[in-house]
Amino acid sequence: MDTENLALVREALMLTLLVSAPILGAGLLVGLVISLLQAVTQVQEQTLAFVPKIVAMVLVAILLLGWIGSQISVFAERMFGG
Repeated sequence: MDTENLALVREALMLTLLVSAPILGAGLLVGLVISLLQAVTQVQEQTLAFVPKIVAMVLVAILLLGWIGSQISVFAERMFGG
């Protein structure tokens, strides 16, 4: 019984990583581009780095909402035996 519970927790954590990876990746990519632009232009405004990352992450989350929902739905059906 403990190994089954451990497998379910492992699967839930892997699903969390799978679902969050594209959103975090978008934030990382936009942050890298903004950092390069700030280094080139020597503009060190903190909001200039923060706002585009948030906007990009929200847009990616909205675009992937259907896929994220289906992944969580499949996992929930497996968890609750539906």
